[in-house]
Amino acid sequence: MLITRKMSQNIAMKLLNNAEVAEKKLSELKTKLEELKSLKIKEKIKQLTNENDVLVTKVEKAKDQLIKLETLNGKKQYSLPNKTVAPKEAQVTMKTEVLENNVNKKEKKESSKKGKGKDKASESSDVVDIRKLDLRIGKIVNINKHPDADTLYVEQIDCGEEKPRTVVSGLVNHVPIEEMINRIVMILCNLKPVKMRGVVSEAMVMCASSPDKVEVLIPPNNAVPGDLVTCEGYPREPEVQLNPKKKIFETCAPDLKTNGDRIACYKGNPLVVPGKGPVVSASLSNVFVK
Repeated sequence: MLITRKMSQNIAMKLLNNAEVAEKKLSELKTKLEELKSLKIKEKIKQLTNENDVLVTKVEKAKDQLIKLETLNGKKQYSLPNKTVAPKEAQVTMKTEVLENNVNKKEKKESSKKGKGKDKASESSDVVDIRKLDLRIGKIVNINKHPDADTLYVEQIDCGEEKPRTVVSGLVNHVPIEEMINRIVMILCNLKPVKMRGVVSEAMVMCASSPDKVEVLIPPNNAVPGDLVTCEGYPREPEVQLNPKKKIFETCAPDLKTNGDRIACYKGNPLVVPGKGPVVSASLSNVFVK
């Protein structure tokens, strides 16, 4: 039994060795076959190239003979435009010229657009109307009477910014302090900060005003601090800070009024919080907004 097992093991080992040898020889044969194929292909290419050269020579000789025969028979020979002179170079030159022309056209268009853009920007910067005013919604989070002025409130108003703005308003004789606290209001945010009896005011609470009465304007119910106020027909382009010398607010003021429906308007166009509604007065119609 032991002898039989050993014999079978030896046979198996021989078979494995033979298989490995066969695989190696097969791999070598494949490599040689690829080499032969490559050589044959190169030889065929060389042969075809030589044949092509021979044919070109024969064609040129045939042309020469034909020209001689035609000349002997009285036929005139005309030289044709040399089409073989660097056709690719000519094509490249033409493409280059086309590309250059296109680039020049684009540059002209862009420069004209830039010029127009500059013109529009300069025109826009010269316009003085409500688009230059930064009107927003705020919430009065704290309020006290001014320590040195009986008719002034000092408010802290949340405008949706990092910290509330300090605002001084001359509303003591018009609105009780308990009606001002936590009130949602419309404010003008880009006035130049100014000291009012020693307290710097950074904005202005907008009100409807008649000779007899002043009412703080009422934003739509769902307005929140930071909401922007817009006016149809006047896209917002507010100055970072109004230059007092330009008198932008003073120029807009005569056209800021409530209409017959008590809606705050500029030249008859309502002031609105987009998607939420107009800013209104509680009871005053056809009066100035300031």
